[in-house]
Amino acid sequence: MTSVPTVAVQPDVVTLAVRRAGRVDPAMVCGALAEAEWLGQPIDSGEAPPGMRRFLTDLVLPLDGRWLALRKAAFVDLGPPRPRPEGGCVLEIAWRSASLAPLFPVFAGRLAVGSDGIRLEGHYAPPGGALGRAADRILLRVAANGTARWFLDHLVTEIQA
Repeated sequence: MTSVPTVAVQPDVVTLAVRRAGRVDPAMVCGALAEAEWLGQPIDSGEAPPGMRRFLTDLVLPLDGRWLALRKAAFVDLGPPRPRPEGGCVLEIAWRSASLAPLFPVFAGRLAVGSDGIRLEGHYAPPGGALGRAADRILLRVAANGTARWFLDHLVTEIQA
């Protein structure tokens, strides 16, 4: 099993942990993560970390649940799904803005899939130093959690299609 990156001890890094509880078929979810073209355009780039696959996609922050959302082009990096001893799989995941990257948080962590749900956990660095940390307490934390929840819902929607 991978571990969440050790950057968590840095004061400018915020922990993110979101869970989508409910029964899922781990084999289907892990298969969808192994063949993740549903996520967006595969990018054949030497910029992805070794062993990771990069996709250009839109990450979404739902604002009112149904009609209003913010979309941001992003690079999402996925590692290969590895089996977990208790079933399911775990893989490394990271994302960052595809444009104006210094103005948006960068996330790195892991995605764990089991029969009882899917968990996304890791760390992100709010942009802007002390001002970014203050904005995180007021707004960015809500946006980061909303985007992470959207990602998990998007994954489940895609495998059920």
